[in-house]
Amino acid sequence: MKRVQGFNKAKKLLTRENFWESFTTPPRLAAEIKQVFGQELSVQEVVERIIGEVRDRGDKALLDYTERLDGVRLDSLEVDSQEVAAAYEIASKKLVSALKFAARRIQDFHIACGHKAGLISIDKHLSQQVRPLDRVGLYVPGGSAAYPSSVLMMAIPARVAGVKEVIMVSPPAKDGKIPAPTLVAADIAKVNRIFKVGGAQAIAALAFGTESIPRVDKICGPGNIFVTLAKKMVYGTVDIDGLEGPSEVMIVADEKAKPALCAADLLAQAEHDPLASVILITTSAHLAERVEKEIEEQLGKLKRLSTIRTAIDAGMLVLVENMAQAVELVNLFAPEHLSIMVSDVSALVSKIRNAGCIFVGRDSPVVLGDYVAGPSHVLPTGGSARFSSPLGVADFLKVTNIVALDKPAMRKLSQAAKVIAEAEGLDAHAQAVERRMRAK
Repeated sequence: MKRVQGFNKAKKLLTRENFWESFTTPPRLAAEIKQVFGQELSVQEVVERIIGEVRDRGDKALLDYTERLDGVRLDSLEVDSQEVAAAYEIASKKLVSALKFAARRIQDFHIACGHKAGLISIDKHLSQQVRPLDRVGLYVPGGSAAYPSSVLMMAIPARVAGVKEVIMVSPPAKDGKIPAPTLVAADIAKVNRIFKVGGAQAIAALAFGTESIPRVDKICGPGNIFVTLAKKMVYGTVDIDGLEGPSEVMIVADEKAKPALCAADLLAQAEHDPLASVILITTSAHLAERVEKEIEEQLGKLKRLSTIRTAIDAGMLVLVENMAQAVELVNLFAPEHLSIMVSDVSALVSKIRNAGCIFVGRDSPVVLGDYVAGPSHVLPTGGSARFSSPLGVADFLKVTNIVALDKPAMRKLSQAAKVIAEAEGLDAHAQAVERRMRAK
């Protein structure tokens, strides 16, 4: 990890660029694109081409791209009930039990948050009608790995909101199937329909609809650069939850923090992605040195060594003079996950304005937030915690304002409206108000 000494240097390094705007195609990815498409294309050009073909050719384009990009030739895109039942036979009883436990925790949390559909009265004349979205699409990464936790974290708040139909898409593995843990999680979370398709083509299918995959109102879920740029391009045709980037963890620790625990939490998030951001901010040079040694000791025992090493090498150990500087750096960076391991935790938490989720104390590891704590692990990344929130029930609700005035209320408001309309030069607006004021 890079040693960063001093607040001003850290502030410069932690100031963000827009990740998606600054992304440049790595040589290896460029070579893969040329092999598949027969020419040099940028990631943006690839996504534009895929979206256009899915919009025009529907299922045929999905099947073609699944074969070309995932190496799987499918006869049908949709997962049937027999495949889901078979998944329960493949998944261990211990895993099924753990997923059901996590599902209950997640559901209880989102119900307790209190967002629900219905009529909210503001006063005698004003109200809001809150309704769930009709149909949402969930993108679950897959292929070589299974992410059942992501299914629970998205589908359950949608269900709590009252969404009528939840559609899931996920890329198939080489055997043409979605991993059993993912299918079991989808069944536990009551996902209505599941389709074996991934990448930008899956996002396009959800946005525009095909012969097999119905068009949705909103798309949620993390993915690679192709998935994220596709979500960005179809926004407006559908809503999206956000542009989820690589995982981020920032730990604020003092001299009393446990180096082994700090190292373990940094390594856990580095395991997600070679582009993951792993940062420790501390007032103790001694702690920083011990964390660095712990990372090297723990790293040798882990499986995803290449991925972790890349993220750790790009990570930072930041030394600051005091906790006030640490707080300023946190609010500047706006991390997805913030772990606070200091003596006076409560004094620090109240000063954090920008973070996706705050994990308070050494007994609140980020990993429990990834799986079973309750709040969704779909969190704002790339600094978007400055202005956006974790995925929750509210993301699956829409509000319709209702104005129902009687004559006295109308007369009370009309004169001010007429004056403003005339000031804006909108005579028809003013006349519409005047006619009502004169009407018997």
